[in-house]
Amino acid sequence: MNHLVSATKIYSAHFQEHVDLLAEVESSCAAPLDSLAQRCVAALQAGGKILFFGNGGSAADAQHLATELSIRFVADRRALAGLALTTDSSALTACGNDYGFEALFSRQIEALGKPGDVAIGFSTSGNSPNVVRALQTAVSMQMTAAAFTGRTGGKLKEIADPLLLIPSSTTARIQEMHIILGHILCAEIEDRLGLVPK
Repeated sequence: MNHLVSATKIYSAHFQEHVDLLAEVESSCAAPLDSLAQRCVAALQAGGKILFFGNGGSAADAQHLATELSIRFVADRRALAGLALTTDSSALTACGNDYGFEALFSRQIEALGKPGDVAIGFSTSGNSPNVVRALQTAVSMQMTAAAFTGRTGGKLKEIADPLLLIPSSTTARIQEMHIILGHILCAEIEDRLGLVPK
């Protein structure tokens, strides 16, 4: 098989897997996404905030979505309190050094969160120890503890509510669905707050 034929097969296979999964996610995630949007809007209306966090590619997703809220998504409007817990190198390295990597996000939630805020963890496996611990902390602080995950949901399935579970074992496909759902979440928040011109 030459390189061009191989590349074409890979290209088509990735698109087909994405399309097949997309239809399933559209059906299975509608209700939990609606619930999460409601809770985010309630938090923002009460002067609260939305805290996003995850590792690796999920850290990038957390930063991406926090920025969509705090800066701009669809239209020019007031800034919304979206914050990524993955960006402060001093906090991350101090926590990792002094308390261990598992406390990376829970320590920041303890410092920044308050009852009624929303904590949104991203973990494609559902078992990232620092994400699990962070959501446990959020629950103990009477925050909404939500998660975007994949596979079987892992440990987060027992903690997160709402839980947006992508029924796939392919990390890349899970991450693609996470960012689609994240964009829909941002659009829903803007719309429900009346910030997008009709």
